[in-house]
Amino acid sequence: MKKILVWDLPVRLGHWLMVGGFILAWATGDSEKWRLVHVFAGSTVMAVAAYRLLWGIVGSRYARFAEFVRGPRQAVAYLKSLLQARPPHYAGHNPAAGWAIVMLLGLALASGASGWLAYQEMGGEWLEELHEFLTGLMLAVVGVHLLGVLVGSLAHRENLVWAMVTGRKQGRPEEAIAGQRFVAALMLLAWSAIGAWWLAR
Repeated sequence: MKKILVWDLPVRLGHWLMVGGFILAWATGDSEKWRLVHVFAGSTVMAVAAYRLLWGIVGSRYARFAEFVRGPRQAVAYLKSLLQARPPHYAGHNPAAGWAIVMLLGLALASGASGWLAYQEMGGEWLEELHEFLTGLMLAVVGVHLLGVLVGSLAHRENLVWAMVTGRKQGRPEEAIAGQRFVAALMLLAWSAIGAWWLAR
């Protein structure tokens, strides 16, 4: 196997926008002074998550949910193989990571929506508590995801964090995707900027 292109630009850009937005939103969540920054960061995460759902249907091979969302049995089997230090290699997301991604996208949308409704004063204290609960749950899933990335990197002797920067992983030449999808990446940037501005205004 050799290094092949697996993650297109929209996947990588969306990933790091969500990472940065989540960190910024979490860091400013308890400060009234930084409330607008918190709302803008959370809105960015929500906008990117919405775009990622669409890209999971029409995107390149490894971006599509049909490629990496597998049944619970396959996810459990993969986790067992990790414990046995014999995990199979996947060019894209492994079955366990696939479920983590689905949960993170769902929580990003739910947490963002509840936060936006609270910001618009459309609910009472219960809505703020729901927002805090969903954010805490998302933080927990992020922690599990990071642990999975670390274990997967060690098991396969492959830097999965760096792969999400370059888009390249170990694989066979026939498994590579055709291109970076620059136009779709520009559309993601435009959508995220406009969506975050509209939600935070």
